[in-house]
Amino acid sequence: MVSATQDLAAYLTELRATVDEALRQALPDGAAPTLLIDAMQHGLMGGGKRLRPCLTLMTAEAVAPVAGVTTPRARLLALPSACAVEMIHCYSLVHDDLPAMDNDALRRGRPTTHVMFGDGLAILAGDGLLTEAFGVIAESPSPVSPLGAPEAPAERRLRVLSVLATAAGAIGMVGGQAVDLRAAGRVPSHPPQPMGERELRDMHARKTGALFRAAAVSGAMIVGVEDALVAAVDCYAQEVGLAFQIIDDVLDVEGSAAGLGKTAGKDAAAGKPTYPALYGVEESRRLATDCVARAKDTLKAAGLDGRLTELADWSLTRTT
Repeated sequence: MVSATQDLAAYLTELRATVDEALRQALPDGAAPTLLIDAMQHGLMGGGKRLRPCLTLMTAEAVAPVAGVTTPRARLLALPSACAVEMIHCYSLVHDDLPAMDNDALRRGRPTTHVMFGDGLAILAGDGLLTEAFGVIAESPSPVSPLGAPEAPAERRLRVLSVLATAAGAIGMVGGQAVDLRAAGRVPSHPPQPMGERELRDMHARKTGALFRAAAVSGAMIVGVEDALVAAVDCYAQEVGLAFQIIDDVLDVEGSAAGLGKTAGKDAAAGKPTYPALYGVEESRRLATDCVARAKDTLKAAGLDGRLTELADWSLTRTT
C-alpha cells in the first residue's frame, strides 16, 4: 500500500514537472540579449522544490469543486499565476545571493547567478525575472499556457497581479529583506536593531510569508471562489509559511550543504536573527508544530482537508 507521504511526493513531482515545462516558455528568448536570457535561465531553471508554484496549483485544485470547476481546468487556469510566483521567488534568490546581501556561492546545488555571470548581470537577471513575471499573467494568451488552454477573466488576473505586487514589494518581501539587512548590521545609515519574538515574526512574515500567502491566495482567486474561502486559504498559508521558515532556520543549523543545495550554517556565521538563535532548535520545532496545527484547523473549518493538509504536515518533516 502506498503511504500518504509517497502519495504527496508523487503529486508534488507531477506538479513540478508541469511548472518546469511551463517555465521553459516564460522568457522572451530571441527577443532579448542572449547573455541576459542565459543569466535569467540560470536563476530560473536550476531545479529546487518549486513549492510556491505547486502551492498555487494545489490550492486551485483544492477549491475547484466549490467553484464548479474541474481539476484539470483549475490547474490550467492557475498555471500562469504559479509561474509568476516562481519567477518572483527566483528573482529574490538571485538578489539574495549577491555579495551585498547574503554573499552565497551555492544555490540549488549549483554556483549562484552572480558567480557564473558577475554581479551586474545577476542584478539585471533578477530585475528581468521580476518584471517578466507580471507579463506572464497579464498577456493574453499567457506565454506559459498550452495552446487552447482556458484563460481566467481579466478582473481575476488583475486581482492576482495586485496580490503578487503587494507581496513582492516594500510592505512584503522587499521590506522583509530590508529589515533583515539592518538586523545583520549591513545598513550603514541605520544601526542594527535588536530582534525579539515580535520583530522576528514580522520580518519573516514579510520576507518569506508574504509570497507564500500570495501563492496560495492566487490559486484560490483565479478559479473564482468567494472571498470568505480566499480568506481561509490566506490564514492557512500564513501559518504554513511561518512553519516553513522556522524549519528552514532549523535546517540551516542541522543540515549539510549537500542535502540543502545551499551553504549550511550561513545564517549563524552572518549573525542573522533566526528562530533557533532566539529559541533553540527544540522550541523552534514546537513553534512550527503549533503553526501547522492552526493551519490544519483552518482547513478543516473551510472544508478543504486533503492535499493541503498533507503539505502542512510535510513542512515539519522535510529535510531540504
